[in-house]
Amino acid sequence: MKRDDVGGIGLGGNKLRKLEFTLGAALAGGAEKIVTFGGLQTNHGRLTAASCARLGLRCELVLTRSVPRSGFAYERSGNVALDELFGATVHLCDTDEEAAALAAALADESTVTLPVGGSSGLGVLGYVAAAAELAEQLGDRKVDRIVCTLGSGGTVAGLALGADIPITAVSVSRESDAAMAVLEEVAGLGAEVLGLDEPKLLHVTVDDSTLGEGYGVPTDEVWAALRLFARTEGIVLDPVYTGSTAAALIAGVRPGETVVFWHTGGVPALYGYAPDLAAEARR
Repeated sequence: MKRDDVGGIGLGGNKLRKLEFTLGAALAGGAEKIVTFGGLQTNHGRLTAASCARLGLRCELVLTRSVPRSGFAYERSGNVALDELFGATVHLCDTDEEAAALAAALADESTVTLPVGGSSGLGVLGYVAAAAELAEQLGDRKVDRIVCTLGSGGTVAGLALGADIPITAVSVSRESDAAMAVLEEVAGLGAEVLGLDEPKLLHVTVDDSTLGEGYGVPTDEVWAALRLFARTEGIVLDPVYTGSTAAALIAGVRPGETVVFWHTGGVPALYGYAPDLAAEARR
């Protein structure tokens, strides 16, 4: 297991690797304010807020109610509470169109706007570097595949550009064809920054088998995966990203293979699902 859920800023998560590049470029360009997007319980938003606090940048989070959930736990706890604890200004929107208009209104000459998930061409470089880090850690040990979450695309795109190991990318927000289209676009942005040809991504397989009713709606299999990892390894997954990815791994594991499970973090969002968590933890 590759533990990107463990980090020194903002309770950790994969977005930190992207932010190292995107916020580095923002600082080099003289930015004073960062605007970025996400769903209400966005992990990218939390880590952007924490990183901005560390760097002395203002942070404006434009969040969209994109998951069919309500109640105090989802709307005020988890990442939302942490966003405000880190000093970010949180703006809530009902649609993507409203979010885009608000972000445009917030921007000025001192602003850098980051895309959803930090999945820009620069953000992809964080996981090209991560692929090199994994290769160094593995040494001569061979692995059959990497299993990783596919959301906004930057994490898998960077791994795909940086490693020739087969990758199972578990989509948490789109059916496989649409998810692959997003991945190809983001990988293309990363390749452009690196001066590479358009990538083929032939070693990447998109798996949408745990998508269920859609983004942010965990299935019974996802909760079962959370319990399994907790009760056998003492490791906590989240019900949106790593839980779905683990459920796909469990269902599709092949006898005798060696797999790297890339834990992309997101654990604070678990508290946004507190009523479900309390019930599922007792099973």
